[in-house]
This record gives sequence, C-alpha cells and structure tokens, in this order.
Amino acid sequence: MTPLRNAFRVLLVLWAGSLWSLAAWVAWTLFNLQPDRHLAGILAARLFSIETYLGIAVAVIALILPGRSKFGWVYCAAALLAVNEWLLKRLMGTAHARGTLYGLTFGAWHGVSAVIYVMACLAVLLFVWKQDFR
Repeated sequence: MTPLRNAFRVLLVLWAGSLWSLAAWVAWTLFNLQPDRHLAGILAARLFSIETYLGIAVAVIALILPGRSKFGWVYCAAALLAVNEWLLKRLMGTAHARGTLYGLTFGAWHGVSAVIYVMACLAVLLFVWKQDFR
C-alpha cells in the first residue's frame, strides 16, 4: 500500500467521522451551551468551513490515486459541501441581513443548507459502506 493511499484512508476516516459528529452533537452542543447564539453560529459556520476544506483535500487526493473513478461518492460529497460553503453561506448571510432572499427567509435557506449537508454525510457513508478496504 502506498503512502498516498494510506494518507487518503486516514483523511477519509477523519473526514467521515468529523462530518457525522459535527452534525450529530458538536453543533447541538454549541447552540445549547453557548448563551450567545450569534457566537455559536459563527463557531459552527467555521467548523462547517473546515469540513468543506477537509473534504476537498480528500477529493483531490482521490483524483491522484489509481482507480479514481471509484470515488464518485467522495467527489459528490465534496461538491455538495462546496455548494454549501461558497453559495448557500452567502445566500443565508444576505437573507439574514435583509430578512428574505428570493422569497426565502434565513431559516428556510438554513434548512436547504442542512439538507445538502446531510446529503454529503450520506454520500460519504455510502462510499465507506461500499468500499472494500482489503
């Protein structure tokens, strides 16, 4: 096994675990233990950004590996997180400042973002589930 493939596996495991833990308990903990909801939102947004960049790193390494066509779910998850980071985050910010954007409130855009994030989590889960690591 090559060092690059080993690095990919380690990053994949870290990314998959952190994706799910951020969704399952980290964001919840931030909003329930931090009395300043604005600060909790800033911290959560930063953590979601880190997830995006980690996912892009995993996808780039997957592109370099032999058999790169079998990493479709990884590419899908990274793309979904990129949409969240570079499109929906801006839409949510504008909707928050204006009260609405394209007829949707901040809460509605946040819901769209949450659905996309869960789809990315499921894509990574599917990849890990179907992957033969032997």
